[in-house]
Amino acid sequence: MTIPPTKSHGRKSIQASVKPRELMSTDPRLAQAWQAQVITLFPEAFPGILGLSLTGRALKDRLWQLSTVDLRTFGEGRHRNVDDTPAGGGAGMVLRPDVMGRAIEHAQRGQSVRTPLIYLSPRGRPMTQAMAQSLAAGPGVTLICGRFEGLDQRVIDHYDVTEVSMGDFVLTGGEIPAQALIDACVRLLPGVLGNTASAEEESFSTGLLEHPQYTKPALWKNHDIPDVLLSGHHAKIREWQRVQSEDLTRDRRPDLWAEHLRHTTKPET
Repeated sequence: MTIPPTKSHGRKSIQASVKPRELMSTDPRLAQAWQAQVITLFPEAFPGILGLSLTGRALKDRLWQLSTVDLRTFGEGRHRNVDDTPAGGGAGMVLRPDVMGRAIEHAQRGQSVRTPLIYLSPRGRPMTQAMAQSLAAGPGVTLICGRFEGLDQRVIDHYDVTEVSMGDFVLTGGEIPAQALIDACVRLLPGVLGNTASAEEESFSTGLLEHPQYTKPALWKNHDIPDVLLSGHHAKIREWQRVQSEDLTRDRRPDLWAEHLRHTTKPET
């Protein structure tokens, strides 16, 4: 089988809303950039939103690279079939292990450093900020976008695939979660955010939800900015922000609050 080269996105334009795949180019000089590789039935869905704003600018500036592997290319027979009926019966179709296996091995052959292999799945471990930080600190990630009833379990077992979920809900495919995961990682790369402190102060970075934010005008529809934020007293502002973060986390995410207490409460002696 003749396999077309993996397409990579990155350097001509960030106007993805007009012609998203104009961001595609092959550039060996990007070997040291953070690599995001996506195995998908819909490569035309990329870069999508990743080609806009900060992530799009970082893509154009060579801070990271995006490649797609078209799963259909590795399909069986004249019609390039990628799925079949579930063993044991049941509704829907399942992605074939031989087809996905060929796609994975093709993706890995193009890597100078092996990246984590992640399957976007509603039954996976929850995506967290800590996971994004860990992935962003590495060489990149290879993502598998599922479709239909999912992926043959033997692929997950054989290639030691990590399953990751974006939440307790089901989508028609993994392309939207893949873009969300990549976005969460890319914004943490050096040079992507204009102010590195932004990433340090936002929700989940400290185990708590972020405090409320305000800006001009000082009065809007009879709503004031809290006086403390206009006081210029930085210690009081930080204390107010801390209390707000704690209150929001306690009320909205008792699971995070319990974890926060577990790490901050000193054991009795």
